[in-house]
Amino acid sequence: MTAELVRGQNHPLPDTRLEIRVSAGHPVVAGATLGDEHGRVPGAEWVAHPGSPSLPGVDVPGRCAADLRLTVDLGAVSDAVHRLSVLLALPAGTGAGRFGALAAPFVAVAGRDGTDLASYTITGLDSESAVVALELYRRQGAWKVRAMGQGYEGGLAALLGDQGLERPAELAASILAAVAPEPPAAEPAPPVADPAARLPEVERVGGSTPPTAPDTAAAPPLPPTPPAVPTTGTPTPAMGTAGPISYAHPRRQAAAAPEPRQAPPTPVAGDASGWSMDERLYNQVWGMFEDLARTAAAYRSACDFAESRLDRELDQSLSDYRSRVGGANDAARATARARHDELVERAQEVLDRDLAQLAAEAEVVEPALPPAYARWDSPVWHAYRVPAEEPMAVRLGDLHLPERTDLRIPMLVRLPLERGLWVDSGRGHSEAAGLLDEVELRRLALDCAVAHAARLLAAHPAGEFAVHVLDAAGAGTAALAPLVDSGVLAAPPARGAAGVSAVLEQLTERVDLLQMALRGGAADALPPGLDTARQLLIVHDFPHGFDDRAVTRLRYLADEGPSVGVHLLMVADRADAAAYGPLLDPLWKSLLRLTPVADDHLADPWVGHAWSYEPPILPPGSRILREVLAQVTAARYGKRP
Repeated sequence: MTAELVRGQNHPLPDTRLEIRVSAGHPVVAGATLGDEHGRVPGAEWVAHPGSPSLPGVDVPGRCAADLRLTVDLGAVSDAVHRLSVLLALPAGTGAGRFGALAAPFVAVAGRDGTDLASYTITGLDSESAVVALELYRRQGAWKVRAMGQGYEGGLAALLGDQGLERPAELAASILAAVAPEPPAAEPAPPVADPAARLPEVERVGGSTPPTAPDTAAAPPLPPTPPAVPTTGTPTPAMGTAGPISYAHPRRQAAAAPEPRQAPPTPVAGDASGWSMDERLYNQVWGMFEDLARTAAAYRSACDFAESRLDRELDQSLSDYRSRVGGANDAARATARARHDELVERAQEVLDRDLAQLAAEAEVVEPALPPAYARWDSPVWHAYRVPAEEPMAVRLGDLHLPERTDLRIPMLVRLPLERGLWVDSGRGHSEAAGLLDEVELRRLALDCAVAHAARLLAAHPAGEFAVHVLDAAGAGTAALAPLVDSGVLAAPPARGAAGVSAVLEQLTERVDLLQMALRGGAADALPPGLDTARQLLIVHDFPHGFDDRAVTRLRYLADEGPSVGVHLLMVADRADAAAYGPLLDPLWKSLLRLTPVADDHLADPWVGHAWSYEPPILPPGSRILREVLAQVTAARYGKRP
């Protein structure tokens, strides 16, 4: 059965030899871009278009038309190709400047036997003149198709530029020029009649020698072209030989039996692209995140479509007074609800299939993650050793969606950090936070901050990451004990207003010196003894112990510090800083908000999801945190743990 896709939904491709049919109701230009593992198109030679219609494994039409066919052989494309995007664009000079004024384009993907595998109607377009219709992509060694429908008001140039192509305007102009209608040629003047030319040669004046015949006359006459015989399922008998003639209609011939569908590939940890296992696992985790986001978005879109269709059909049945007689109204409503249930059931089947595949992949990937990516209860921590190189990212928690709460995707954040962190100790709108008292919530917030700091220390080579702590009131002594007792802190936690001011002044001066050295190209002129390691400042119980000057320095560190390796980790409740008004709004907006309890506060503007975040939790009674910090201290000072 053909899968009718909605935007964002994917579908497995059991065959690698495909035909993609486009029906737009208006002449369009069709092409295909080949992307690497990051989805980027390296150059114009990776684009199949009417001016260059053939690439290895891809053939596109060399013209624009309302109905087009593209042929794809995924087994013949280069191993470097991980994504194939089918694009449509409106040519210039055809009277249509935007897709919104035309009928919705329809695309279908068929297998080698002509059976449709998936179809997609591109709705919701308005002022766009170019659109990415479909995306074929590799996933765990197999290929899938995803309905995209991503339109571009800037036209073909904006589409190509969004895929990373250099000088996209030049290529877009050449593509549109290849399908531009040629100007009408000037009509030749009628030839002047020559009376002598109509006479037989023997009657020409003077009996002169006939003129030389054209070169074509010297060629031997071609044999007569045999009449075309419709192709049937049986071989055509040779000319002049007897044989049965098939009168079967060529379009009604029996189709070849479809190949059995392949089972989903067995998940393998690290099967994504990358130069190292850490990079492959990182790319695989984010591939799982994207698949979960798109799968859930497709399911929600399908359910919304079913609901809107049901409402529309019910309204139509009620507005037709003729259907109110004889029970026709009840029959129409029953039919509408049956269609709705069928659409929702089909969407649920696709969702369950994709979620089951992602869950199977998560079960394989999670045990293979290195310490920087692993949960605190992973056995990999028991064999932890301080790394010689910084990893690509660290894990700051887990993410999940309500469609399946037990399917958790690691929340990996790239290193070096581009922004600071804020562990919110306030209640916010979380139901879990509302069940805790204020003291317990603040304790959990500081525990999470200590766990984040320990992971950052464990992810960096010895001596390349330092941690400072501001605890003006001394309220975090118990939670900060693992950091203090292990000796990993650059100095004891600063207390009181004087201690807060001294640490902020020291870090501010460091940021100033490093920025001047980098801007002046004199990095070797830094004062001797200046610690060039990355710095993390944990600020607990903010704004206690802060005056206006300290708040200004804190904002300066949040804005300018990350560029030279100084990062903030705030543990605070925004309500406590309400007295500063809008002064601190830029500070909060520049930090990544995390919570000490599960909360659905992380917004995904791309697909409109609200992701539920779960903080990292240490197993009860576990000493793994102290053992890891002991390893870090031993590597830093050359001692045995």
